[in-house]
Amino acid sequence: MDIQTFIDNYQETFSGKAELPIAFWYSDTLSGELRKTQGCLFKALPAIRNGEIISMSGESIGCGGGKFYTGFTPMPEHVPNFVSLKERYKQTPEMVLEGIEKIDVQRATKQYIHFARIDRLTSFEDVEGLLFLATPDILSGLVTWAFFDNNSPEAISTPFGSGCSATITQAVNENRRGGHRAFLGFFDPSARPYVESNVLSFTIPMSRFKEMCETMRMCSLDTHAWGKIKARINEG
Repeated sequence: MDIQTFIDNYQETFSGKAELPIAFWYSDTLSGELRKTQGCLFKALPAIRNGEIISMSGESIGCGGGKFYTGFTPMPEHVPNFVSLKERYKQTPEMVLEGIEKIDVQRATKQYIHFARIDRLTSFEDVEGLLFLATPDILSGLVTWAFFDNNSPEAISTPFGSGCSATITQAVNENRRGGHRAFLGFFDPSARPYVESNVLSFTIPMSRFKEMCETMRMCSLDTHAWGKIKARINEG
């Protein structure tokens, strides 16, 4: 499915009320403004959501965790203690370390990571995943779509991790292994200030998105039940 066809179908399904998803990919050339962030890389979300193409590198990302989870640096030594003893997100530093080892963060082989709303792209080539920012009603449509052709209990996963880990890292890993999971996220209290209180993330790796595009017009998002949700989305 080409980008414009997907956008047309997506806008029709959600009555033009859903934000277009954000694509992310790596390359060795700048695709947009090189953005320096002091702290969380999601501080750049407002600009990206407004249509800017933003590029980042290991030098421009101001958060040590963000540098690590995007693959630009090894894990900073302070992370296990910081996540457990300061942020209090895990009971012990050892649990943090165990969780990070299970994520298996891959080092980036390109110089930059880029973020852009999909209407700013000319193709899906090289895209690792799509990040949807969605309210509960819109999320119900995305979840229904993801489960339509997938009976796996892991069709949608909610792994523990930072905002960038649960969205970018997991999707990149899944895409590169040709996996079929989508990821529900933005539960990280440190990342939540950068989205609205009624918004969560839903990330689809491209390996799965290509499959889901084949079923978008077939699943139940044109039924009587969905019509009630769609009416409420329109009212909002």
